[in-house]
Amino acid sequence: MACLKTARLPTNLNSVTASDQLRLLTVHAHPDDESSKGAPSIAKYRSEGILATLVCCTGGEAGDILNPAMDRPEVRDNLAKVRVAELNTAAEIIGYETVEMLGYHDSGMADSETNTRPDNFWNAPLDEAVERLVRIIRRDRPQVIVTYGDDQQHYAHPDHLKVHEITLPAFARAGDAEWYTDAGEPWQPLKLYYTEWSKERIQALHGKYLELGLESPFGGEWIERIEAMESADRITTRVEISEFYEVREQGLLAHATQVDPNEKFWFGLPTEVARSVHPFDDYVLAQSLVESELPESDLFAGIPGRQ
Repeated sequence: MACLKTARLPTNLNSVTASDQLRLLTVHAHPDDESSKGAPSIAKYRSEGILATLVCCTGGEAGDILNPAMDRPEVRDNLAKVRVAELNTAAEIIGYETVEMLGYHDSGMADSETNTRPDNFWNAPLDEAVERLVRIIRRDRPQVIVTYGDDQQHYAHPDHLKVHEITLPAFARAGDAEWYTDAGEPWQPLKLYYTEWSKERIQALHGKYLELGLESPFGGEWIERIEAMESADRITTRVEISEFYEVREQGLLAHATQVDPNEKFWFGLPTEVARSVHPFDDYVLAQSLVESELPESDLFAGIPGRQ
């Protein structure tokens, strides 16, 4: 796969040993993204004693209130505080040990007034945002980082694009002592993944709705999206998460301003049915400094200390 770079860990960098605490770090754009993307994986690894740090780059201030029950004056007037409180609740449900806000304002969509704000994430100087992320990486010392992919044509939100833009250099610079000399002791993560909604997952969900005689939220324009998506060859890693599927639902419901509990997209199938339709979180291994055999079933495959 073109984006995968694999090499042995350079000898001039710190190396992970079997005694190091295994940890992963995920980089997300807004509160609720951590619940919709890979939440069951975090819960699964936490059950195995592997810790996780969540980096949320914005406060989600520009988000709409999508749950009619929450569209109230006291919520609208305090949306930033409400969304951070929702994030903290969801992170506890999922099993994150640490939540870090990168400190930027939600950028809104490309054609919005919010997108012109100088304090938003999209307009942040690249080096400034990368350094903030590097500080967290060096402090928490994750072996695995999960971020957004290089193909975001189906939802080109400026903040999602920026997440990808800052995580790649942060992955490299965190272990380089010449970068950000006052940002902590260098620490080199070993694997970088993109979290993905795979074509196979969407097709499986769509098929199950039809099988049960239900209207599928993945019909209509989703069919066109599915046909345009890249093949399964892009997915390198599938983490089996059927026992932890409900964590995604519970995390999403914690974001009461953003998620309507009656929304068919998330909750149209009974949990016991949905958990078995595509019982995986899908990832693309983008960069690796250790050797592992593809396809993988574990984000920590090949990392010292992993049984």
